[in-house]
Amino acid sequence: MTFSEFTNSLNQSAPPAGLTSYLQSLWWEGKGNWQRAHDIVEHLDDDTAAWVHAYLHRKEGDRSNARYWYSRAGRSMPQTSLEEEWKDIVTYLSGN
Repeated sequence: MTFSEFTNSLNQSAPPAGLTSYLQSLWWEGKGNWQRAHDIVEHLDDDTAAWVHAYLHRKEGDRSNARYWYSRAGRSMPQTSLEEEWKDIVTYLSGN
C-alpha cells in the first residue's frame, strides 16, 4: 500500500484489511482517534511498537513519556513536525 492509498483509506469507516497493528494504530490516529491508536500499540513489546507509541505520546504533548518510548525504540525524538513524522512512519512501515 502506498502512502497515498493509506491516506485515501482514511475516508473509510474502518482500516483496510491486512494492515499491521502498527499501521492500524497510525490509521486510527490519522482519523483523530488517539485513544484507539494507543490501545493498539500499548501492549506490544518491540522496537516498532515503541516508535509508534513514542509518536503518539509526542502527539499527545507528553514529551517526557515520548522520550522514554523513543529511547525504547532506539531513536531520538525528531525535530520534524508531527505531520512529517506520521508520514515518515507510515511510509517506512508500508515499505514505500
